[in-house]
Amino acid sequence: MIGQLTGLVGQIEGERCIVDVNGVGYVVSASTRTLGTLPQPPSVARVLIETIVREDAIQLFGFATTDERDWFRLLTTVQGVGAKVALAILSANSPGEILLAINAGDKGSLTRAAGVGPRLADRILSELRNKVAKMPGGGGTASAPGIVSGPSVENDALLALAGLGFRRAEAWPVLSKVLAENENATLDLAIRLSLKDLAR
Repeated sequence: MIGQLTGLVGQIEGERCIVDVNGVGYVVSASTRTLGTLPQPPSVARVLIETIVREDAIQLFGFATTDERDWFRLLTTVQGVGAKVALAILSANSPGEILLAINAGDKGSLTRAAGVGPRLADRILSELRNKVAKMPGGGGTASAPGIVSGPSVENDALLALAGLGFRRAEAWPVLSKVLAENENATLDLAIRLSLKDLAR
């Protein structure tokens, strides 16, 4: 069973990417949210993996965060929600938005995802309503240390580094130093320089 891959992002296309680990390219399906956090090839990335073994195939599904992976696992317990539909839901909604939708009985948010019609949305709401209390994604609105409100290179870089498995406590000092030394750094440059420092 594969639980995590760390390697070079070789290619990102459609709903999947290839992660090259010591010369072996693993095809990993992922949400657009996770694919969006990956660095441009051929940079190194760390991806959490859920392995699904079927009679005719072994499939790898990748996640930038444990929250997203946990929601994938829960969503696929619902009858009619396969891995592809679960990824579509996670592409259309963040874990926090899914939690809010289920608690509020909001079908509309779920039907934004490809493959989710009103009937399946109803089933998701009814089957998961009593299971989401302990699920991640519902946290408060206050910003965590080192996270600024609203879109910014700083915030997006921290989210990307967290997606690669670095704790905010270790990523924040490195990133703040990088941004202080490179005032007009782009998101890509900030992540690249931070990864260089964090890899030491």
